[in-house]
Amino acid sequence: MDKKQIEEFQKTILSWYYKNWRKLPRRETNNPYKIHISEVMSQQTQVDRVIPYRKKWIKDIPDYKALANLPKIELLSYWSWLWFNSRALRLQECAKYVIENHNWKLPQDKQTLLSFPWIGPYTASAICSFAWNLPEPVIDTNIRRVLIFLLKLPEDISQKELEKIAEELIPEWKSRDRNNALMDYWATHLTARKTKIKSLWKQSKFEGSDREVRWRIIKQITKRKGPIKIEEIEKEFPKKNISKILNDLKKEMIIKVSNEYVNI
Repeated sequence: MDKKQIEEFQKTILSWYYKNWRKLPRRETNNPYKIHISEVMSQQTQVDRVIPYRKKWIKDIPDYKALANLPKIELLSYWSWLWFNSRALRLQECAKYVIENHNWKLPQDKQTLLSFPWIGPYTASAICSFAWNLPEPVIDTNIRRVLIFLLKLPEDISQKELEKIAEELIPEWKSRDRNNALMDYWATHLTARKTKIKSLWKQSKFEGSDREVRWRIIKQITKRKGPIKIEEIEKEFPKKNISKILNDLKKEMIIKVSNEYVNI
């Protein structure tokens, strides 16, 4: 793209955003910790669903120190309504790494963030852009659709090529606004149905899946603040291979199994 095309794209997206932006709680802060939590919570989960859980988490677990010191059963109680419980444990592992190796603060550098446990390219870019306004392109499935549609790019474009193009389109000192603009443009204007561009990744149905069983197990333990019988799980999900599901949870160090009981 030449300079004129780039400026036109920037003007179109930002003009639209400043008139139509969504007021979301995560946009009320530049705090790296809060943004880190928000981004992990929002992955593969609708933004509206995350808001009340994010609010309670930030209130009760305000920083990396509080997160690092939280007992596992309490930690999972904050996450049990969001599925993907392993993400909460990964956040805690990352919190301990921040405290032990970086004086309780995230470094303002994407490459350094990528060396942290469980911080991948998307999360690192999002923290850099939304916390410090650094010129990092934030590309999830939906932003990918918007860029491909607006720029008339081939659907099979690689992530690396797309990131390179997206970086060229970031206005100086407006990385945060540009990335938020693309998110809102997809959510309220250029939806997946309108673009007809397929996602690179499709989440399987939750109801009746192994994920539902995992979620129910953790939810019941955190609700009771104590163990549940394996027999109860087997009665609730008679068609599921409960032994395999429990073994998977054990391998991920989420649960413990002892004397026909499951606990955290």
